[in-house]
Amino acid sequence: MRLGVLDVGSNTVHLLVVDAHRGAHPTPARSEKSVLRLAEQLDGRGDLSRAGADHLVRAVAAAKVSAERLGCAELMAFATSAVREAGNSAAVLERVREETGVELKVLSGEDEARYTFLAVRRWHGWSAGRLLCLDIGGGSLELATGMDEEPETALSVPLGAGRVTRTRFRKDPPGRTEIRETSEWLDGQLVPVARELLAGGRPDRAVATSKTFRTLARLTGAAPSSAGPRARRVLTAAGLRQLIAFISRMSSHDLAELEGVSPSRAHQLVAGALVAEAAMRALSLGELEICPWALREGVILRRLDQTGGPEQDTAEAPTKRSGETGRTGRHGARWS
Repeated sequence: MRLGVLDVGSNTVHLLVVDAHRGAHPTPARSEKSVLRLAEQLDGRGDLSRAGADHLVRAVAAAKVSAERLGCAELMAFATSAVREAGNSAAVLERVREETGVELKVLSGEDEARYTFLAVRRWHGWSAGRLLCLDIGGGSLELATGMDEEPETALSVPLGAGRVTRTRFRKDPPGRTEIRETSEWLDGQLVPVARELLAGGRPDRAVATSKTFRTLARLTGAAPSSAGPRARRVLTAAGLRQLIAFISRMSSHDLAELEGVSPSRAHQLVAGALVAEAAMRALSLGELEICPWALREGVILRRLDQTGGPEQDTAEAPTKRSGETGRTGRHGARWS
C-alpha cells in the first residue's frame, strides 16, 4: 500500500510518499518540499495573510497532484503550529478544502510530541528503555518521555527556531547581547519543563529528531546523509557549544553556504542551536542521538496500527479515549 503524508509546517510543505504495510517498516518512495515560511506571513492581528493562504492552497494542490501521480492510495494531510495558531485558521482550512479537496487535520503540539515519540520508539526498539525525545520545529519545541510507545509525558512549548529568531533577534547576525539574553531567557523557559519531564526518572537514551538537530549534528562532525539512515549520529553538548561560538558570528547568507545547511532554514539556525543547547543544559544531557524518523513517520505508523486498510477512517489520534468520535484537533478535521 502506498501512502502519502503531507506535512504543512511553519517553514515548508513536505510530501512524503512511502510504501507501507502493516507490521513492516515504511519504505520511503519519494519526498517533495516547497518553502512557504507561513509563520512569517502572519499579519499584525495574527491572521495568515491572503498571500500566505494563496501560497498554501497552491502548495497543497501541487502535493495532491504528485500524490495521485505516484499512486498513493491515501493522502494524510496535517498542519502544525503556523496554521494552528493563525487567528483565521478555520477560514484558511475551509478554503484549502474547497479549492483542493484536501482536508488538513490540525495537530495539537502534544499530539506532535506523541506521534514523534512513537516513531522514535519504533526506530530504537524496546531495548532503548526509557526514552527522552526532543524535536525542534519552526514554531515549537516538542518533548516527550516514557517507557512504552505512548509517552508518559508529552509537552509542546513555543520555542521553535523560527519563532525565537523572529521574536528575539533584531540583527543578522545577532549581536552578542542578543545571544546572551536569549540564552538566559531560554534557560528560564526550559528549567520547569525539564523538571516535569524528569519527574519519572532519568532517560536511558536521549534522542533528537528534526531538520534542525540533524543539521547541528552534521556541522559538529556527524556522518553525512550519504552514509545512510543507519549510521549512528550524535550531537554532543561540547560540540554544540563550539558550533554556536562559530555560527553566531555569521550572517544567514554565509550560513547557507555551509555544507548541510538548507538555504531556507539558514536564517534560523543560530536560534535553533540556542534552543538545543538550553534544552540539553536544562535536562543535563551530554549528548543526543539523532533519529531519522520523526513526526511524519509517526503518523504513518499510527495509521497502520489503527486500521487494516486504506478504506477505514484514520482520524483517531494516538491518545483517543473512550467515548471520543475520532475527530481531533481544534477544527475537528479528519484525514482526507
